[in-house]
Amino acid sequence: MPARSGQGRAAAAASVPSDPACEDHAIATIDEALDEFLAAQKARLAPSTYARYADIVSLLRDHLNGYAYQALNRAEQRRWEQASAGEAEGAYCAIFGPERIPGEIGSFLGYFMVRKVIAGAELLKAAGTVTKKLARWLHEHGYIDAESAADVTEQAADAGRELPAAARLSDLLTDVSMRTSPAGIDEDSVIEDTLAITRIEPGKLWFGGHGPLVVPAQASDIAQLGWEVYVALVDHRGRWWLLENGAVYP
Repeated sequence: MPARSGQGRAAAAASVPSDPACEDHAIATIDEALDEFLAAQKARLAPSTYARYADIVSLLRDHLNGYAYQALNRAEQRRWEQASAGEAEGAYCAIFGPERIPGEIGSFLGYFMVRKVIAGAELLKAAGTVTKKLARWLHEHGYIDAESAADVTEQAADAGRELPAAARLSDLLTDVSMRTSPAGIDEDSVIEDTLAITRIEPGKLWFGGHGPLVVPAQASDIAQLGWEVYVALVDHRGRWWLLENGAVYP
């Protein structure tokens, strides 16, 4: 979406950080900064790699436009609502500046990509890579300060490592849930909830204290204590069965 002139720049100006690295840079909106970033990447990347960058940036815009308004203060909320009234989408990125991006990276990678996009391991890994590159570029071009860039880099590195592993664990648990379910299950005994992994042994997992669920050794090797996953579990005749599962959230 094209960035607004005039009103968009004025709105963004109020939220530019005081860090010296940002003071000399012309005020820009998130849309303008992301467009600049993509133009710079297009000039240096192979077409297939650039396409992946463009996909991740598009998803980041979707997250910012759809969810970032929740962190606005009252005055900002009113400004956002006024801008949104005349637009079907894109108001947040069109009126706020790129210094807002670092504070949203955690929810973009940990919530939006996993729960809304339901991205696979390859796309999750790419999201970590692209957000690290974006943070470095934003700092080099004076849009964010060094501390913000370092925070994003750390979050992106963690996501690039953990999210693909969590996606793989989700796939392995789906394989377990697709095994033949036992006959005669008491539906009232089924536990359906998003539960943390509370105990791990080779070939066994416990969810919220319920278990053990027998799983492939690869699944127990990947799993981490505290990771959360939606499960439908039942204890039937002394054995735990996984009837259904969703994505795994580190």
